[in-house]
Amino acid sequence: MAGIKMLSPDRKRALRVLENRLGGRLLTHLNSCVHCGLCGKSCHYYLKYGDPRFIPGNKVDQISRLYRRYFSPLGRILPAWVGARDLDEETIEEMVDVLFGGCTMCGRCSVHCSIGVDVPFLVRTARTMLMELGLVPKGLQSTIDTSVNTGNNMAIPQKELVDTLEWLEEDLRMEVGDESAAIPLDKAGQRLLYTLNPREPKFFPLSISAVAKIMYAAGESWTISTHCYDVTNYAFLSGDDEAARGLAGRLCDEVMKLKAEQLLLAECGHGFRAIRWEGPTWFGKAYPYPVLSVVELIAEYVRSGLIRLDPSLNAERVTLHDPCNLVRAGGVIEEQRYVLARAASDFVEMSPNRVDNYCCGGGGGQLSMGEYRDRRIEAGEIKADQIRRTGARMVATPCHNCIDQLMELNQVYELNVEIKTVAEIVADALVLGKQEN
Repeated sequence: MAGIKMLSPDRKRALRVLENRLGGRLLTHLNSCVHCGLCGKSCHYYLKYGDPRFIPGNKVDQISRLYRRYFSPLGRILPAWVGARDLDEETIEEMVDVLFGGCTMCGRCSVHCSIGVDVPFLVRTARTMLMELGLVPKGLQSTIDTSVNTGNNMAIPQKELVDTLEWLEEDLRMEVGDESAAIPLDKAGQRLLYTLNPREPKFFPLSISAVAKIMYAAGESWTISTHCYDVTNYAFLSGDDEAARGLAGRLCDEVMKLKAEQLLLAECGHGFRAIRWEGPTWFGKAYPYPVLSVVELIAEYVRSGLIRLDPSLNAERVTLHDPCNLVRAGGVIEEQRYVLARAASDFVEMSPNRVDNYCCGGGGGQLSMGEYRDRRIEAGEIKADQIRRTGARMVATPCHNCIDQLMELNQVYELNVEIKTVAEIVADALVLGKQEN
C-alpha cells in the first residue's frame, strides 16, 4: 500500500495492527469524534496541566490521523488536507508521551462524550502499535516480562508464598480462636478458587488475612493455588493481546485443574476487567464457570446474613474511591457501597462518585512507569482534593493499584488518612460466633 512500503519493518508491523483491526467498532470510533472539546473537563491530566495534547479528543487524533494517512484515499493523496500525519519520529515520540504518559485509560472521557467515543479502546489500540515498535515504557514491560516468566508480577518463589500463607493461617487461628480455621492451598474440588495480587503476600498480607477471616465466618469452601494465583494482567494495559491472553489463560487452566466451581478475583480493578470481560473475547468463548469479584461475594454474604457486621467497630468516617476498571468498565458499582454502609458507622461519598468519579491516577500501568512518576502524582491532586473534602479518616478502595497511588497521594498531599481494601474494613467489623435468637 502506498506510503507503507517506504517504512521500516517495525513501523510496517505497527500499521498492520491498525489495518487488521479496521472493523466496524474501530472505524466507528475513529470517525465519530466531532472535536467539541467537552471531554477535556473529564480528564485529570488536562484539568491539571491545561495541555491541549491531553484533551481526550486529541488523544483520539493520535491514531485517527495515522488511519487517514495510510488507509483513506484522500489522506494518501493530500494528507495535510485531512489532518493526516506520517508515522515518523516526531509522531511516535508524541504518541508515547501522551498515550502512555498522559492517559490512564480510565474511561471518564467516554462517559461524558456526547457521541460516545470509546477513547480507552482507541488508546489501547495505539499502545498495541507502540508495543510492536518496542516502545512500551521500560517499567511496564519489565512487569509484564516478570509475570510471563515467573508466574507472578513480583517474581515471588512458591516457597516464599507458601511460608507467608502458612504464617497468615496461624495468625487467623489465633485471632478467631479456632484451630480448624484455614487458608486452604492447592485443594481440589472447592467451590471457589481465590486469586491474589502479588503485592499482597509481598507487602500487604493483611489483605489476605481479611479475606481469609471473611471466608471463615461464612463457612466457605475455597482454596488458593500456589502455582497460579496472580490476578493482575499488565499486558492488557500495554496492549499486548498475546501476553494478556496467555496470562488470563493460566488462571482459567488452574480453575479446571483444581476442579473449582467458580473463579474469585481479588480486589484489583484492571485484573477484574481483563479476566472477567476481556478474557472471553481473547478466548473466543464464554467461561464454563462464573467469574466474580470478591467484593460481589462479600455483598452476597452480607445480604444473605451469612456474615454479620457491627458498624460501630469502624467508628471513624470512611469514604470510597471507585476504581475505574471495576466501576466504569466493570459494572461493579453498588456492591461495595452496600457493604461499607453496613461495615462502617459513618460512610460518606466522594463528590463526584460512581461512574463519574475521578481516576486516582495510578491506573493504565502508570505505577510501573517511573519516568512519569511526577506527572502521575501532580495529576492525582484532583483525587487528593476529593478525599480531603469528605473529611474522612479512612479511604476504602477495592484495588491495589489504587491503594498504592492513594498511599503516595496521602503522603505528598498530607491527607492524614488510612487506606484499606473493602475486605479489610469488613473483616474489622465481623461478628463471629452463632447468632443469638
